[in-house]
Amino acid sequence: MAVPEPLKLLVVASLKRGVEPFVHQELREMERSRADITLLPTKTGPGLYPALDSWRLLRTPGFRLLGGFIRTLATRPKASMALLLKALHTGTLAELVLAAGNLREAAGSDVLYATFGDRKLFIAYYLKLLTGLPLVVKIHAYELYANPNPGLFQEALAAAQRILTVTEHNRKLLVERFKAPGDRVDVVRIAVDTDGLRPRKRFALLTVAFFAERKGHETLLRALRHAGPGVEAWIVGGPGPELPVDVPELAREFGVADQVAFFGALKGAALSALYDRCDAFCLPCRTDSSGIQEGFPTAIAEAMAAGKPVITTRHAGIPEVLSEVLVPENDEFALAAAINYLQEAPSKRRQLGLRNRGIAEREFSLRNAAATLAALEEAAAGQAAVPAGNAVGDRTPVAVTTGTGAAVISRPRGGE
Repeated sequence: MAVPEPLKLLVVASLKRGVEPFVHQELREMERSRADITLLPTKTGPGLYPALDSWRLLRTPGFRLLGGFIRTLATRPKASMALLLKALHTGTLAELVLAAGNLREAAGSDVLYATFGDRKLFIAYYLKLLTGLPLVVKIHAYELYANPNPGLFQEALAAAQRILTVTEHNRKLLVERFKAPGDRVDVVRIAVDTDGLRPRKRFALLTVAFFAERKGHETLLRALRHAGPGVEAWIVGGPGPELPVDVPELAREFGVADQVAFFGALKGAALSALYDRCDAFCLPCRTDSSGIQEGFPTAIAEAMAAGKPVITTRHAGIPEVLSEVLVPENDEFALAAAINYLQEAPSKRRQLGLRNRGIAEREFSLRNAAATLAALEEAAAGQAAVPAGNAVGDRTPVAVTTGTGAAVISRPRGGE
């Protein structure tokens, strides 16, 4: 049985902030089925969803657009002059130039597809008038209420072979308000990936840290390759003051990009929501190539305060506070084993979360700020400074009352 030729689509879309997410999803799925995609952008710019490499993207320089427009005027003077008068009358000269300037590229297409009923439709409509190709448009919402050119919109709708829209409400408006031919208007709802978005059991590991070598992102991403099904990393942060690690590129390099969600830098309610919703916190700290180590990561203390189990490493001062779950630095296999253990042990997660909450209340509360203030007040009052170099074991906790309440500072024995 012969394989059918792919349908050659010329898609008129805006790429001002990349491709619109729902348009990107739709085009990807159509390509996966049987479509060959050529994109004619009205605008271009960076965004979350860039055009795929497999899509042909028409990037016609201005001088070539103008040359194509002049060539169209010269080779089709009668039709072109009529369109030029229409464009001048409707204020759509830019749309006509963009259409005529890409006439050669459009000629090999099977169908013109305007992804919205605004400028995209007007460009596709001019291409239809110049080429005779069938035109299909999808109407979403704003075009029905704030169309940049209602008159040309209605004219283009009348010329379209098919008019697709996303709700029955829109269909009614198209027929009643804009006199669209009802037998050519169909409701085709937004396409979403219902397989990818199906309810599923997941085990979410939260990491909060700027992207630096000593934070251990690389170890975490390597460990994901050995983790159980449903494990994913929620990564909060971005480049920091140190030489940054390209964590998104590492995720792609290690083949785990589909297991990682990047949230950027967060604070306040947004960050608290992730602490609340994650199953465990993971920060596999390590000594970096310059010999720099962590003090005690604030994010670990925050996760403990949120009542979460913590997976981290036997690094610097971390074991002073946490006895589990600790693994060796740079050991992706031990880290994966710890992740898998907690994934399969919900009761242990609850136990660790309660324990960590108690430790956080004892060790990391805002009383510590009062202790810092107490030391500052002592210094300001001219009391003796604490000699440098005293070990923790040589210090005695001393209660100090300040304007902010009782605080505890550590003072060398014999210095009371």
